[in-house]
Amino acid sequence: MPSTQQDGVIVSLSSKAMTEAELEAAFSVLRAFLASDEHYRDSADSYGDCGPEALRHALRLFLARPELGFVWLALDAGTVVGCCVVCYAISTSAGAIVAKLDDVCVLPGREGQGIGTALIDSLKTELRSRGLRRIDTSCHIENPRARDFYVRLGFRSLNEERLALVL
Repeated sequence: MPSTQQDGVIVSLSSKAMTEAELEAAFSVLRAFLASDEHYRDSADSYGDCGPEALRHALRLFLARPELGFVWLALDAGTVVGCCVVCYAISTSAGAIVAKLDDVCVLPGREGQGIGTALIDSLKTELRSRGLRRIDTSCHIENPRARDFYVRLGFRSLNEERLALVL
């Protein structure tokens, strides 16, 4: 992951898929995001949010079932400062495996330093190297900051609304 500069702050990061060694750090960053993000909290019941232990279980599933996806990390001097969740899906329109991107987050206090941009840029490189052709994501309808972030990185609107059914 290259160094970037945003708002005068130089960020030199590395990136990688989460291993057992980073599970607790990834858990902490994701838990902070899921607990505090007003847009996620607004949809949490529709997602069937089962709390911190469900998150921990999900992270363990990524390690046990890498064929289903992975957690992508941004690290600064070995410390997890950002992460996102990537799950695989088969796209009938692309005729290929694509990535479903969720929970893009940066360690509280490190926002606005280019970490999110560097995280997604390195993820795009990683996914291309794995032969994936598309990343799908979503953001809350009342979260223009997230939407603007994704558009700035090249994502385009699908003019659809994401729906969920908890079973």
